[in-house]
Amino acid sequence: MEIRQMENFIAVCEELHFTRAAEKLGISQPTLSQQIRALEDELGVPLFDRVGKKIVMTQAGNLFLEHCVQMIRHLQNTQDALAELRNDQRGRLVIGVLPSDLDYRLTPLLVNFHTRFPKVQLKLISSIYVLNQVLDNEVDIGIEITSAPDDRLVRIPLCSEEYVLVVSENHDWAERSTIGIQELRNIQTVMFPEGFTGRELVDGYCRKYGFSLNTIMETSSATSIISLVKANVGGTLLPYRLIQAMNEPTLRCIRITDDPPYRHFEIIHRSDRFLTKSAKAFIEKTIEYFN
Repeated sequence: MEIRQMENFIAVCEELHFTRAAEKLGISQPTLSQQIRALEDELGVPLFDRVGKKIVMTQAGNLFLEHCVQMIRHLQNTQDALAELRNDQRGRLVIGVLPSDLDYRLTPLLVNFHTRFPKVQLKLISSIYVLNQVLDNEVDIGIEITSAPDDRLVRIPLCSEEYVLVVSENHDWAERSTIGIQELRNIQTVMFPEGFTGRELVDGYCRKYGFSLNTIMETSSATSIISLVKANVGGTLLPYRLIQAMNEPTLRCIRITDDPPYRHFEIIHRSDRFLTKSAKAFIEKTIEYFN
């Protein structure tokens, strides 16, 4: 059995279609089918049930997939370790970050890390699905809002951040320094769409107090939200430290006096993933930066 056979098998599992998997792998469909048949002959069990042009994984296929993924991950860990030794801390790190934080507050951290590790290529991915991307090995490290415990992850707390109401300097409430939570019923807001982590956090907080925000506009861009707030279309709720990092003099932050919402930030990586010296250094720099 070869690594290439396992990689091809995983591609078929992902596509559940031989032709699409072959196109993805850059080989012919008959060649791929022959490789899977040879694999099934070697293992002595069918990995797929073929129903017309459709295929479904068998119980043996699901079990084999689980172990294939583990073996390939261990091989990648070995290659990463050897590459670090061979290349004097060269390499590539893929980091998943929430969109608003990537846009507004991480530049000093990235500059600091690049100064320390100029040979390491950093790839930053803006995403609302950071947790899933870490679990699926799409990114090496994630900076994310704390979620439910998961044995597959190493989680390191970074900070807790208070949400505030943000309005334009021209808003009717611009001169206020505090509001009560129930007053949030009475303001039009501009928010991230439903499904975004920050939006879900704020909506859940409001539901606890028996109301929903009067959201008149939604956008997936933090830059767009801030522009709309500055134009006095409505207010928004965002972490105070994020607004501080934006350094926008025309914005006003109004604290919520009774039980304000908080987000708890953490840095995460898979517990079974090899961490290079540069990856460990990035984690250390991130902890220092948020503290």
